[in-house]
Amino acid sequence: MTGKFIVIEGLEGAGKTTAINTVARILNQHNIDDLQFTREPGGTPIAEALRHIIKNGLDNEPLTDKAELLMLYAARIQLIDNVIKPALKAGKWVIGDRHDLSTQAYQGGGRQLDKAFMVTLKEQVLGNFKPDLTLYLDIDPEIGLMRARTRGELDRIEQQSLPFFERIRQCYLEIAEQDKTIIIIDAAKSIDDVTKHIEQILTKWLTKQV
Repeated sequence: MTGKFIVIEGLEGAGKTTAINTVARILNQHNIDDLQFTREPGGTPIAEALRHIIKNGLDNEPLTDKAELLMLYAARIQLIDNVIKPALKAGKWVIGDRHDLSTQAYQGGGRQLDKAFMVTLKEQVLGNFKPDLTLYLDIDPEIGLMRARTRGELDRIEQQSLPFFERIRQCYLEIAEQDKTIIIIDAAKSIDDVTKHIEQILTKWLTKQV
């Protein structure tokens, strides 16, 4: 099989790290060992610098919503062109912690940015590039944020209001319902149940890739 791009998506506290580890283990069990792990925003020196600004701000200067969006796409194209596409071309399988679906949900749903502007920007920056499979970990924002708080201090994004995250979740679900490459996982269930669901989905999907 040629390299594939698998992305894990979800709100804060949804369990993305555990899901990523599960996906990697299942791929290994299918003799797919040459893996490349990415995270967004981030993954290259320039993208990581942008990540820091997006997550933490800089010198108390307000970061506008559109500037945040443009930084995300700048970081994303750096990662795609310098890491993801070369890895896929070399036959590696890429496992991504977030990708463009996050931007559609957080900036489109959460920030409520103009949809036409976002569509144009996405088309100009990404073209037809997209993941082969996306696992969206769905969870109630209140539960997810409670989980996130146990990890420590919340960053600039995580400190947003509950309605902000409710809009994000709704956007995630709406997009997932229209895209067959996005699979919804109930992340409110136990870790064992979530892991089993991911195993079932990914194993079935892999059989179709041969």
